[in-house]
Amino acid sequence: MLESGLVMMAIIFVINIFYVSFFTMRMILTLKGYRYIAAAVSMVEVVIYVVGLGLVLDNLNEIQNLAAYAVGYGLGVIIGMKIEEKLALGYITVNVIVMDNGINLPKQLREKGYGVTDWAANGLEGDRMAMQILTPRKYELKLYQMIKEMDPKAFIIAYEPKTIHGGFWVKSVRKSMAREQAR
Repeated sequence: MLESGLVMMAIIFVINIFYVSFFTMRMILTLKGYRYIAAAVSMVEVVIYVVGLGLVLDNLNEIQNLAAYAVGYGLGVIIGMKIEEKLALGYITVNVIVMDNGINLPKQLREKGYGVTDWAANGLEGDRMAMQILTPRKYELKLYQMIKEMDPKAFIIAYEPKTIHGGFWVKSVRKSMAREQAR
């Protein structure tokens, strides 16, 4: 009896981890505009959900099953977020402000394959150089590391653009990043 109760808890726990991971991925895919992939993921998600919830509802008299459901849900959120971090879908726009100290950061970043638009700016303490850089999200951390190595005092702000149209960015960034990864 005890063994079957533990098995039921484990099944509910694992099912909920899978369900919430799929749920998290579906939401992210939907927000990023991957509607058909999101729809396919949602079909798997709902099957897992119905099975898991059915098991809990059939065994509501066992509080440990509800606890397994809740813990699995929480862990599923974390795992879903980790999966999304690894997939790193979409692009990130990074605004960088540095002291204009002759290191020619825009040129160095362009040589690494990044699309950079730069302009002169003024800050509280004098002349600055401002840059806007578009990169696939999977290269985001590498970009931050390079900027910090070139200018440890760089001011960096990043956000995800909703719409990208025209310019050098999308097609050239994809090609440049592919070449950079081949090196």
